[in-house]
Amino acid sequence: MDTKIIAPSILAADFANLQRDVELVNRSQAEWLHIDIMDGVFVPNISFGMPVLKAIQKHTSKFLDVHLMIVEPERYIDEFAKLGANMLTIHYEACTHLHRNLQAIKFKDMKAGVAINPHTNVELLRDTITEIDMVCIMSVNPGFGGQHFIENTYDKIRDLKKIIEEKGASTRIQIDGGVTDKNAKDLITAGADILVAGSFVFKSENPTQTIANLNSLIN
Repeated sequence: MDTKIIAPSILAADFANLQRDVELVNRSQAEWLHIDIMDGVFVPNISFGMPVLKAIQKHTSKFLDVHLMIVEPERYIDEFAKLGANMLTIHYEACTHLHRNLQAIKFKDMKAGVAINPHTNVELLRDTITEIDMVCIMSVNPGFGGQHFIENTYDKIRDLKKIIEEKGASTRIQIDGGVTDKNAKDLITAGADILVAGSFVFKSENPTQTIANLNSLIN
């Protein structure tokens, strides 16, 4: 059985102590570091861009999981490859030519992810699923941390898992939003492989221990 992954979201970190929090994740049992790039257009928030990612890349030892919540993500594929992204996830809703963009990401030696908003049906990924390394199911509305988990996510995971199996794909499933120790195990049981945890980790008294606890729940 594949190891299930905790990916702390740096969006919930202390931006005044970003290096400290990145190094905290380095010392933890998390395998990935999740980085949300927001443009204030696709989502009603602006997070950070290339200079901050470049700074993070210098200090992290983890797999860099970069989630683009931006319009026209294809314009920045080359740049994020140069900045060291290992997984580049683009939104289905932001792409007119999804298949072409997935090919462009892979051409730059990155893993290709597709994120879908809570209202987006997983059936829309059926025709491209074999080209997708990871589907990120948004379990909150994208743009802000600390939101409540959307319960319909469990059904979406199960439906997506069926499509993956029917198509013989090796796509992994990531859940982003509202992940806690109360739902982590159930999400994995439903078929998820990677859990993004932001506020639950960084707002806890001991983030390293919180990551360890989540890891023990899902593995």
